[in-house]
Amino acid sequence: MWGSRKLSSSGSRFLKVLRFGYLGTQSGCPRFTTSAVYSKNQIIWTLQIKPWIFHEYRIMWSKSYRITFACLNTMKSYRYLWTRPYSTFRTTVDSSEVKTFLALAHRWWDEQGVYAPLHSMNDLRVPFIRDNLLKTVANHQPGKPLSGMKILDVGCGGGLLTEPLGRLGASVIGIDPVDANIKTAQLHKSFDPVLDKRIEYRACSLEEIVEETTETFDAVIASEVVEHVIDLETFIQCCCQVLKPGGSLFITTINKTQLSYVLGIVFAEQIAGIVPKGTHTWDKFISPEKLESIMESNGLSVQTVVGMLYNPFSGYWHWIENTSLNYAAHAVKQEHLVPAEGETEELRVQASTNPSMHEELKK
Repeated sequence: MWGSRKLSSSGSRFLKVLRFGYLGTQSGCPRFTTSAVYSKNQIIWTLQIKPWIFHEYRIMWSKSYRITFACLNTMKSYRYLWTRPYSTFRTTVDSSEVKTFLALAHRWWDEQGVYAPLHSMNDLRVPFIRDNLLKTVANHQPGKPLSGMKILDVGCGGGLLTEPLGRLGASVIGIDPVDANIKTAQLHKSFDPVLDKRIEYRACSLEEIVEETTETFDAVIASEVVEHVIDLETFIQCCCQVLKPGGSLFITTINKTQLSYVLGIVFAEQIAGIVPKGTHTWDKFISPEKLESIMESNGLSVQTVVGMLYNPFSGYWHWIENTSLNYAAHAVKQEHLVPAEGETEELRVQASTNPSMHEELKK
């Protein structure tokens, strides 16, 4: 590439200098001379070059560097055409979990299959959600007690919990990152014209809902979900953001104890085969205390934490006081407090004498 171009005058002169220097050295008349100057502490090597030669070198090197950097910049600009742009979007969805549930997407409505425990759990979790929501409502319709309420079912799967809530009169949006799960849920919903109007399914993550809307839902439900996410704190924060002030967050999950490892993973997955192997990861289990701490830090007031126990022989769930295995939690998003007129005036007087309080009021 470079050999086809003629040398510039400075390049030709540089080669002549090298040739003459070499010949001169051979004849005893060096064009480049070096002298060593010795001092007590150091040795200094000095290269004695004629000024005009150094000036030619500097011009030649400068041109070479400019050409080199121009080529590099051109190559860099072309490189970005095929490089995938970096995304800062954060997600709580675990891709490995998506693969696990994708393989089971067609089995959601098999009441005797791998999801049999979730079908049976509805006997506990549906009344748990309904009764706690009705505490916030003065009047309700007998046949449709949750009528007028908007609920978000996060990680809805095939719609096992979404449909019963829709039958209670609520408007429910079920979301799941596994597209095949949503297709199964939509197909099953289509058999009931009433549910078809009350329920909407979407294949998306919770973070995508947060980007679209905030403080929209009367209740957010994450049943058997938090033990599958990769960032629990972000997940709870997103749940809180889409809740209306005074709205409820319902969670059912598994405690992180030795007993939950032995029974929930070793026995349930590896021995009895109640759930498929690899469904759960013990490191993702969370204790009620840690879950309460995360919820409280996000403006949620924990109302209830109660234990749940599954009997694999009878196929039924029961409420228990012990939370060593499964448990359910209910928390309420705190209302935005607006002080009365008298309280506002009193706060202003205090703020005038307290600079730190003045800054807080500004916020």
